[in-house]
Amino acid sequence: MTDELKILLSQDFCGLHFDTPLVLLSGCVGFGEEYTRIEGFSNTQAGAVCLKGTTLEPRLGNPPHRIAETYMGMLNAIGLQNPGARKVVEEYLPNLDFSETRFIANISGSTVEEYEEVARIFDDSPIDAMEINISCPNVKEGGVAFGNDPDMSARVVAVCRRVTDKPLITKLSPNQTDIAENARRCIEAGTDAFAVINTLMGMAIDIDTREPIIGNNQGGLSGPAIKPIALLKVHQVHQVAREHHVPIIGQGGICNARDAIEFIIAGSSAVGIGTALFYEPLLLQEINQGIADYLRANGFANVTDLVGTLKLHGAEMSDCGG
Repeated sequence: MTDELKILLSQDFCGLHFDTPLVLLSGCVGFGEEYTRIEGFSNTQAGAVCLKGTTLEPRLGNPPHRIAETYMGMLNAIGLQNPGARKVVEEYLPNLDFSETRFIANISGSTVEEYEEVARIFDDSPIDAMEINISCPNVKEGGVAFGNDPDMSARVVAVCRRVTDKPLITKLSPNQTDIAENARRCIEAGTDAFAVINTLMGMAIDIDTREPIIGNNQGGLSGPAIKPIALLKVHQVHQVAREHHVPIIGQGGICNARDAIEFIIAGSSAVGIGTALFYEPLLLQEINQGIADYLRANGFANVTDLVGTLKLHGAEMSDCGG
């Protein structure tokens, strides 16, 4: 990457230096080593890499099928297959090159106490930051997802905050009534940033067997199909987050530079690339170049100057459609 590109694209994100605004999303690049095997791929094109979702104990994940392609998107229900937090810290992190990019752990749990312990384990590691996946079901509350209840979301953030000084990035679910209120509660509990949004819940059906294609019956929908929803959610969270100088990693269907620029204008300091990597793993260089070209053409000295520059048409009103 040229010096000019670094000047245009680099930023401070929660005290961490990102060379570019691009973040490789959790679940799409394993534990950081998978994409380095692809000829031509370089972590230096990413500002940060989010590692695969990690729990306290090892998990085998859900039964197959775990992934199903849909129109303009993808369903997945992997089930948080992972070797457990201690093994990730002891065996995976030592193999990562922390001079190339920033690495973010994605922590998950079935109880508040599990989130706290996983955060404690990663606190005693070289990991740069932690992303809290609050879309997991709370087994002590009948399986209700932590991220769909502001009280439970705040409790998870608070216990993680208690055991680490590393930056905490709360990954917000779109499957809730008021994402802005949830964001406000998480800020009060101590989050440093947000990832907006996690996947939406969906289903695909095999009409020959009349059964769900996904072995878990339902899965998380990602890809271009969810982009308009993700943009709106980023805008809504930004209205709360900007008052407290809390940055956002915007994500959901970003496939090219134009998509990324939309998210930045809506309020994202950084943008997450996920599903698009499955069909074009070398996409990062193209997106970085496209963002830089836009910044130059529109007189922006740095990508941070573009964040949240959305010009709304008058007062926002509820619209039930035509």
